[in-house]
Amino acid sequence: MSFLVHPEIIGFVGVSLLLVAFFLNLFRLVSAESLPYLGLNLAGAALACASSYLIDFLPFVLLEGTWAIVAGIALMRKVGGARRVA
Repeated sequence: MSFLVHPEIIGFVGVSLLLVAFFLNLFRLVSAESLPYLGLNLAGAALACASSYLIDFLPFVLLEGTWAIVAGIALMRKVGGARRVA
């Protein structure tokens, strides 16, 4: 097994964060609307998108970029909604 190169490390961390969020939600430890879940999705998707860009794999740049944007919007709505209520 060869030593991981930079894009692979970034991608590995990104998809690991996405999987952590998925399993936490699957086992009902966090809800899909919680800040940790949305934050893990945003960070994981952004890192996976960056990794895909670095290796010139555009289908996953589109997929992960869209995932990151959607997670970011949901996170902003959640934080904005919490401020309005407080």
